Amino acid sequence: MRRQLQLPLDDIFIVLKPGIPKLTRSNLHRCLQHYGLSRLPKEDSSSSAAGKKPFKSYPIGYLHVDITELRTDEGKQYLFVAIDRMTKYIYIELYQRMTQNNAVLFLRNLQKDYVFKITHILTYNGAQFSYNLLAKHLRPKNGKCHPFDQLCHELGIEHRTTQFRHPWTNGQVEITNKIIKQATTKHFHYESFEQLKGHLMAFMLYYNHQRPLKSLKFKTPWELIQECYNKDKRSFKENTNYKIVGLNT
Repeated sequence: MRRQLQLPLDDIFIVLKPGIPKLTRSNLHRCLQHYGLSRLPKEDSSSSAAGKKPFKSYPIGYLHVDITELRTDEGKQYLFVAIDRMTKYIYIELYQRMTQNNAVLFLRNLQKDYVFKITHILTYNGAQFSYNLLAKHLRPKNGKCHPFDQLCHELGIEHRTTQFRHPWTNGQVEITNKIIKQATTKHFHYESFEQLKGHLMAFMLYYNHQRPLKSLKFKTPWELIQECYNKDKRSFKENTNYKIVGLNT
């Protein structure tokens, strides 16, 4: 695994821990040292992320939203994706068209699903989310508000859009899109819309509740959400325990 995939120590630990319960990070490190694999080759500085600024930290409730295209034998489908910047908790829905109405429906369902209060949403400037890319003479008359902006206002959410020609400002959700595709359409063939939708929903549950993330210090997104709830309940709409599947539901 170390030789072929060039995985960092922490990633190898996450992969092996479920199958080797007594494994610790320290004895895994000693094992790699024994075989002369304790250090990975240095990355090429020209392709490194040096110089990139980290995201400004925000409390729970700052979401990145995007749309990505997926394909089945039935044709194109469009995946609406949202991820919370702090907890990495994701919410996804699959639609056959990417329209303003579907963007509004996605936001309504997103608001119902999240147990915490959504304070900010960052999207690109597509027509599904804003009129920013339309020429002035093509925009609705009388200063009519975009349906997505209008719903954000009703829900008390601040809607922000990325800078023109700077798509990397919404890079967190772009990375999430790649992770989702890697787990689904990059490895599996889907005959129908419903088949893909079912697999996507299963992956979303796995990612949110079972997948420890290195960026969260090996917690799952849901574990971090529960920690945030125990520290400050004012940022939440309901008790997180109500969302746990089991005897309490």
